Amino acid sequence: MVKSERQQADFGYRQVPLGEKQDLVDDVFHSVARRYDLMNDLMSFGLHRAWKDALVTAVNPPKNGPFALLDIAGGTGDVAFRVVERGGPQTRATVCDINADMLEIGRERAATRSLEHAITFAEANAEALPFADRSFDAVTIAFGIRNVPRIEQALAEAYRVLKIGGKFACLEFSAVDVPGLDRLYDFYSFNVIPALGRAVTGDAESYRYLVESIRRFPSPQAFAAMLRMAGFARVTFQSMSGGIVALHSGWRL
Repeated sequence: MVKSERQQADFGYRQVPLGEKQDLVDDVFHSVARRYDLMNDLMSFGLHRAWKDALVTAVNPPKNGPFALLDIAGGTGDVAFRVVERGGPQTRATVCDINADMLEIGRERAATRSLEHAITFAEANAEALPFADRSFDAVTIAFGIRNVPRIEQALAEAYRVLKIGGKFACLEFSAVDVPGLDRLYDFYSFNVIPALGRAVTGDAESYRYLVESIRRFPSPQAFAAMLRMAGFARVTFQSMSGGIVALHSGWRL
């Protein structure tokens, strides 16, 4: 048995063989793909839009000149649409996701917005990106890094494909740091969100996993240390909405 088969990974509160986690995560997103964006609105009371706008502000696509974005785990295109619409006419985005169902929804949405010329969709694994070294001005990932089995490998790949002077920006759920709000947030997460998932998508268990996966993700300080280990410089994070979400960033210098 090879080492990767002996290693364990978190799948929510369960421990599973590392090599099985990706398939389990894929099953989650196959199940919820068609209602994924609607559930984001419902679960966050629309706040995910403000969080993603903050991510785009951190990316700061220029109004003039070429700009290439890679959005990892961005299947339905939410972040890519925002960056392309904020940037200039030479702004281009590549959305990569391991889940074909999510990518298909992204392509449909891009066509509806007449953005096919500016956005490319690629089925790819964050741990083995099929892109050349130093080929993107910015790399983003929103609420996807915690679903990657080997986070360190995904960060190394993000660093590899960034140009010198390029920026990595990551949105991820975090630990609530407001007394009282933490208990309310836990009640909402473990009781309301799975029930909402059952009502909207017919799948409570996938949303139970997503809630549990948030609790298993490293603290902002620990994740910042992982970014530094991957080679990123000027690493920072900003807590938002009482610590529900953190915006992480780092540069390839």
